[in-house]
Amino acid sequence: MTKLDWLTARPVAHRGLHDMNHQVWENTLSAFSRAIEQGFSIECDLHYAADAVPVVFHDDDMERLLKIKGDVRTKSSAELGLLAVGGTKDHVPTLRQLLDLAKGKVPLVLELKGRKDDDEGFAASVLDVLEGYQGHVALMSFDVWLLKELKELDSPWPVGLTAEGTRPEDFFAHDEAMHYGLDFISYCNAHLPNSFITAQRQRGIPVITWTVRDEAAKRHSDENADQITFEGFDPRTSAAA
Repeated sequence: MTKLDWLTARPVAHRGLHDMNHQVWENTLSAFSRAIEQGFSIECDLHYAADAVPVVFHDDDMERLLKIKGDVRTKSSAELGLLAVGGTKDHVPTLRQLLDLAKGKVPLVLELKGRKDDDEGFAASVLDVLEGYQGHVALMSFDVWLLKELKELDSPWPVGLTAEGTRPEDFFAHDEAMHYGLDFISYCNAHLPNSFITAQRQRGIPVITWTVRDEAAKRHSDENADQITFEGFDPRTSAAA
């Protein structure tokens, strides 16, 4: 076994095991609880709240998820914790609340949603919250400057590139990012196969895909990568999730 076998050992629930935002919404403690109960790894998104606390939220704007206009980063974690996600009983959780729920029961794959020139302290704050956590965690981002910072801070957790693209210039940029010593890749399933991913897998770099929503997409991922990030179906039964 290698040090990252746990990352590819089980399917990864995209933003938790939600039901496509009908009753159980993405990136909520309810979605994370369902994933834990079913034994899936959890992928989720982190933003940097106004009080320098990492919160679990995907969008820059709050309208889709919270029904109010405005930038999520203008709110403190306490303010966000009072806002209902999709009109449900769930509120915006902090990273700390996710860790307290997960307690190492399933792996966590955390995507940092960066803001160029506005990320001072974000990477360090995530590492601070994770300090002492007993469980498997991986950190990833589209934002190469955040990955670089995580590596410069000697992250004890694996650091990976979230990426997409099919053009040679995309692959060149991805190769440049890998020079920081990244540990894994999360790649758009629809953009596989490609020469960049083939070369990285030949180097032994684990590759997970996003976002797989049906059995046909799962078969495609299985042929070209090591594990899926999924939503909307149960990859073990091909039934609706």
